[in-house]
Order: sequence, then C-alpha cells, then structure tokens
Amino acid sequence: MAANTNRKAKVRHIAIKTPDPQKLAEYYTKVFGLDVVLRRPSGSVYLSDGDLCLALLPTRGEVAPGIEHFGFHIQDAEEIAKSLEALGMDPPKARPNDPPYAETRVTDPDGNMIDLSTHGFEMQEFQEDREKKTSAAG
Repeated sequence: MAANTNRKAKVRHIAIKTPDPQKLAEYYTKVFGLDVVLRRPSGSVYLSDGDLCLALLPTRGEVAPGIEHFGFHIQDAEEIAKSLEALGMDPPKARPNDPPYAETRVTDPDGNMIDLSTHGFEMQEFQEDREKKTSAAG
C-alpha cells in the first residue's frame, strides 16, 4: 500500500451546514476569537484562526445541520491518487463549480467528503489561475 511518507497532509478546512450562518459566525467569533474572512451573497460565512478555514454554509431543503465536508492541504496530489488506487478506491475528482479553495474531492470509505488542495485553503485559486501556473511552468 502506498503511503504519504514524506509529509503529513494537514486538515485546513471544515465546512458546517447550518440554518443560520450569521448566528453561528457570531458564536465562533465571540467565543473562540475567529476572524471573518469572507461573507458570500449566498449567506455563507468563512472564518479563520490563521491556520484553519471554517466555512459556515446555509442548509438547503431537508439537509441536516452538521459537518458537510473537510479539507486537507496536501503536498503531492499524485501520491494521494496512488494511495487511493492501492486501496482500490476512486481517484480524486475535480470539485464542482470550480471552487477557489480546493482542486479535487474524494470520499473516505464511509462516504465522508474530503476536499484536497495543493495550494492551501488560505488563498483562492480558480481553474484559470491553475492553468496559467501550469503553462508558465512547462
């Protein structure tokens, strides 16, 4: 089984579904001192402690509140793909809607969604930015 032996992936992102992102953001800012880094027109609020990005996403329809997905900052996407293949699992797939924080998504054996990002969750990087970097490097 392939293993990520060089560097450990770092949990840098957690997304929580909530009926009231603004209220939950107030809780996390007042109780734990997190900073609001982004408010979206959708109602989503993104907070940070300087290392971790906490996304508070509005629930839609019958979705229960709770953790929606989490994300790892990884060093080597190919190494992760090889590790998944060795376990007989699907490789990472592109995230829907070209999100700016993570390039791909996988699920663990229990079906929990995991975002993967090589550039980290501190900055936004859209597909167009990724393509520019790739063409400049090659």
